[in-house]
Amino acid sequence: MCLLVVCCTQCRKASNAVLSNDDAYDARLSGGAATTFDISSLSFSSPIPGLSGWDLHVHELGDKIFEQSFVAAPAPLYGGLGPVFNNVSCISCHHNDGAGIPTAGLVNSSLLIRLSLPGSDLHGGPLPIPGYGGQLQDVALFGTQPEAKVNITYTEEPFTFPDGETLSLRKPTYTLTNPYTPLPAGYLTSPRMAPPVFGLGLLELIPEATIRSFADPYDADKDGISGKANYVYNPYTQKTELGRFGLKANTASLLVQVTAAMQQDMGITSYVFPQKSVYGQPQWSSVKDNKGTDLPDSLVNAVKFYVQSLAVPARRDVTDPVVKHGEALFTQIQCASCHKPTMYTDVNVTLPALSHQRIHPYTDMLVHDMGAGLADNRPDYLADGTEWRTSPLWGIGLFQKTNGTPYYLHDGRARNLKEAIIWHGGEAANSITQFTKLPRADREAIITFLQSL
Repeated sequence: MCLLVVCCTQCRKASNAVLSNDDAYDARLSGGAATTFDISSLSFSSPIPGLSGWDLHVHELGDKIFEQSFVAAPAPLYGGLGPVFNNVSCISCHHNDGAGIPTAGLVNSSLLIRLSLPGSDLHGGPLPIPGYGGQLQDVALFGTQPEAKVNITYTEEPFTFPDGETLSLRKPTYTLTNPYTPLPAGYLTSPRMAPPVFGLGLLELIPEATIRSFADPYDADKDGISGKANYVYNPYTQKTELGRFGLKANTASLLVQVTAAMQQDMGITSYVFPQKSVYGQPQWSSVKDNKGTDLPDSLVNAVKFYVQSLAVPARRDVTDPVVKHGEALFTQIQCASCHKPTMYTDVNVTLPALSHQRIHPYTDMLVHDMGAGLADNRPDYLADGTEWRTSPLWGIGLFQKTNGTPYYLHDGRARNLKEAIIWHGGEAANSITQFTKLPRADREAIITFLQSL
């Protein structure tokens, strides 16, 4: 059977032999058979190839809900927004299904603040703040006060490479103002910028054993890298499971990832989270209709399927000598020790393009100590205050096309890839030291390689 790959101008095929034979393997196939060759501003928005007519219908229905702006209840359609929220639609934060922008409280804002108290809840997760929960909602419906406002200020910190090249690193400071009720002393915050949503169906199919095999929590091999898996509570299955999604790998499944975002970011309830985010808070009295859930089960499942069935953009310029040199250096300085280039997905009998695929996400799905510079000092299950999940790098070279202005890292502080690299610390410190000592042409080659992903 031939495995199809979507192309923006024509249909290309990759045979099984090509997918399994290293000599003939097409290095452009970042998502295996779930790869798209669209490199436009909508390159993150293509469905995986080979969907049946019905699956494509569900995908498109999910796309419609993903882009839909919700409104206050009562409303004949798409009601239930709020009463406090962060934005009115999924696409408002995940621009063109990609990364967002690091602002809060605006119509195109993509940054939110997680909140908690020191300690942990009954399931080992962050301890919610009474009156606030686990996430700050900085926008509200008319007549309701936002929980607080988020102010972001930046200071520029100069950085000089050994060969004299200079760089300015943007360090953010977050301040919460106008809280609707006093915040307790010692509360913890964590800024989170909306990440891309394509390729998540593939990441959900990476076998748990594969991810666990990358973990080395006590650095037994003495290479300075000691990633670990995060195990988290799944409120739908009511079990502790491997964390795969979220910037600290604090969510176990796409279903929970999608429905938690609906509830926390927009106030939209579902069969997974049937209560408003303000349940038990003073704002609960302003909820006009608390009978049933805001979104029917079928539409919830369609949004989950939409995210699950988004294709991965193909790599570009894979035979370019500079790209190949940068790729070799990326491995040489141990960046690939965490940003694993290649994995294989498990079986999915309903979606062959996701099933048993050789993929190139450039992540190990583990959390790693990234140093004091990137620390939020807020634990999230087994991830401590300096640890973050290794972000997948596939598609990173298309951020500017999809988002207009690219931003990188968990809070969008980095304005280009070189800034993002230099911010790495902790387990990545040795790699960054090696990067800074490379000749400038070699550093640029690594950037060129990353832009090919």
